[in-house]
Amino acid sequence: MNIDRIASEALKLDPKSRAILAETIWESLEDPYLESSDVTDEESISLAIKRDEDIKNGTVTPLSHKELMDRLRNR
Repeated sequence: MNIDRIASEALKLDPKSRAILAETIWESLEDPYLESSDVTDEESISLAIKRDEDIKNGTVTPLSHKELMDRLRNR
């Protein structure tokens, strides 16, 4: 079963059941803040500022959330 079919079926559930399902899935994920990283907070902030500047000056074109999710699903 693929993610699109699962999502389609999940959206047929009543709101309370969808909330319980979402919470169950969310709680099954590892805490991303516990992952070790070689990048410091300062480096992350510098990268975020650079990416913001790239968007403002037109060097890169940002993706909408939908475009990003579509691309990830099609990998």
